Amino acid sequence: MDNAALEKLLEKTLEDFKLDQDERNMFRELSEELRDDQLRFIRNKSFEISKSYIEKGGENAIRTLNWLNRIVKTIQPLKKNTVFSSEACFSPGNDCRNKIISLINDAIKKIDICVFTISDNKITKSILLAHQRGVEVSIISDNDKANDKGSDINYLFEKGVAVVLDDSPYHMHHKFAIFDNKILLNGSFNWTRSATDYNEENIMISKEFGLVQQYNKKFISLKNSLDQS
Repeated sequence: MDNAALEKLLEKTLEDFKLDQDERNMFRELSEELRDDQLRFIRNKSFEISKSYIEKGGENAIRTLNWLNRIVKTIQPLKKNTVFSSEACFSPGNDCRNKIISLINDAIKKIDICVFTISDNKITKSILLAHQRGVEVSIISDNDKANDKGSDINYLFEKGVAVVLDDSPYHMHHKFAIFDNKILLNGSFNWTRSATDYNEENIMISKEFGLVQQYNKKFISLKNSLDQS
C-alpha cells in the first residue's frame, strides 16, 4: 500500500469522526507490515488532515481529537524493535545524522534542541518539517556560531521556530536534544556536514528517565536565563 492509499484510508475513517474496533484492528495489522517511514506518514498525515476540524472547534473538534488519539495509540510504538534503553552512533559516516533525523521525524509533541551550531541542511529540513506539522520546537544555540557562513539558525528563526541565543562572552557548547520529554540525545556531534563527513564524533541516545529529567531541567534553566538576559 502506497502513501496515497494510506491517506485515502485515513480520510475515510475520519468521515464519521471515529475509529471503530474493525478500523483499529486494520491499522494494527498494517503497523506490522508497513515500513517505519510509512507509519510516520500515517501519524503525520493524521495530524495534518485533522487540523482544520480541530481549529473550527465545536463537537466535531472533540470527536476529531478522539479519532486522532486512537490513531496514534494504535500505531505506537512504530515497531517492536525500535524500543530501546540506550544506543550509540559514530561518525564519520551517516549514522549520527540519520539517527538525529529519525528522532526528529518521530517526535509527536515536543523537541528541545541545545546545540552549539546547526548547518546541516538535511537536519535543518527535518526540524522545519517538525515545526510545520505542529511539534513544539525550541532551540538554544551560540550567538557567534549562528552568524557563521552556512549556519541555519537564523533561517529557522525566520521560519517561526523558537530560537534563543547565548550572547555571553563565552560559548554555549552543549550538543544535546530531548524528544517528547522521554528520549535524550547527547554527544560530541555538532549538527554540521563536516561532523558527518569527516570528524570523529559520537552521539548517545537514552530513555533512562533520571538522565532525561536532568537534561530537561538543564534545558529549562538555561533557556529561562537566556530569555531574561
